[in-house]
Amino acid sequence: MNSTFNPSTNRQVPATRDKSTTYALANGEEIKLSTSTVREYLVRGNGAVSDQEVMMFIALCKSQKLNPFVNDAYLIKYGDRQPASIVVGKGALEKRAELNPNYDGKENGIIVLSDNGELEYRQGALAAKGENIVGGWATVYRKDRGRPEHVEVSFDEYVGRKSNGEINGQWATKPATMIQKVAVAQALRQAFPNDLNGMYASEEMDQAQPEPIEMPVSAPVESIPAPAPEVITVDPVQQRFTADDLI
Repeated sequence: MNSTFNPSTNRQVPATRDKSTTYALANGEEIKLSTSTVREYLVRGNGAVSDQEVMMFIALCKSQKLNPFVNDAYLIKYGDRQPASIVVGKGALEKRAELNPNYDGKENGIIVLSDNGELEYRQGALAAKGENIVGGWATVYRKDRGRPEHVEVSFDEYVGRKSNGEINGQWATKPATMIQKVAVAQALRQAFPNDLNGMYASEEMDQAQPEPIEMPVSAPVESIPAPAPEVITVDPVQQRFTADDLI
């Protein structure tokens, strides 16, 4: 079987018949995605993505009107035996919520356990060194609902750890910021299930993920350079697509 070289993963991958699809973004801009473009430019990590994973990624971008050339979305695969994660920029999650005419803002913060055993709910992610951060919270408001969506999440449930049990980089250095992101992602998803169904923050998955591998990614000619975003991850087992979805 013929193979092609993926510069992002530094691996040879099986060559398959190239398929492409074209769709419009919310602003009217047209995006063309092909399976070869995804393999060559939009995969990060050291694993070889399967045809199914590439088709899932293209179908998600099309259905959610995401532009992967400005890092709205890309694929991460750390090893051949692990499923690929479809990663969506955090900005894309909030932008989709803002496109809904019923979106009416949000509030979010952290939960700290004080020395006297009481829970303190704070706006934002400010915590002094040594304070016991036990969770995060977020409230999302909709104009068409009498009650907001309020979420509280436990730090211990979501903290990312290495294989040896140590807390990993971002969770070790920015615990308040990370747990707050989990709460915001969950609250937005609950408030707008039709818009954000199946889309998960990477912070929600960190406890089950290996340490991230920093991989430089070259962009194709039609891409627009953009800084690496904060990311959210779509659970790949929740969606299944066939080649017909790309036509």
